[in-house]
Amino acid sequence: MANDDSEGVSGLAVFARMVAAGALALLILVAAGWDSWQTAQYVVLTKGREQGTVTLTACGTSDECTGPFAPKGSALARPQVTVSLPVRHHVGDQVDVVIKPDTTTAIRSGPGGLLFAWVPFGGALLLAALLVAGGLRNARIALILAGLGGALLGAAFLTL
Repeated sequence: MANDDSEGVSGLAVFARMVAAGALALLILVAAGWDSWQTAQYVVLTKGREQGTVTLTACGTSDECTGPFAPKGSALARPQVTVSLPVRHHVGDQVDVVIKPDTTTAIRSGPGGLLFAWVPFGGALLLAALLVAGGLRNARIALILAGLGGALLGAAFLTL
């Protein structure tokens, strides 16, 4: 009879581990998805947004560059906006951007900007893969999550 009780406790511990790992993986994915969407929405939903190009005039040691905004369509020209870019860009480069409403902050548009906006979600997919593999003991789903995260990060890297 003592053997039955220990099996019940062991089963409960396994269930609790699975619920905790699943909930944590889901929380990480939702939080990273929300964070990525805060930037990606400007690149995905461009209708009615100010679009144009920025000619980079200054790039500091961080990943932020500044330059004048040349509009496309009915957008307003601006003497200086700030855009977050990877280190590959140099002074004099022209970058397609979308302006965040009511700010002087620009977000890189196009496929590269879209992939760059989803980088936090790609990292979360890799982290969730570890939780699924270790906590849920589901290697197939973990490999799918890791593959998707790696593909997203790799594509973003190639479009820098």
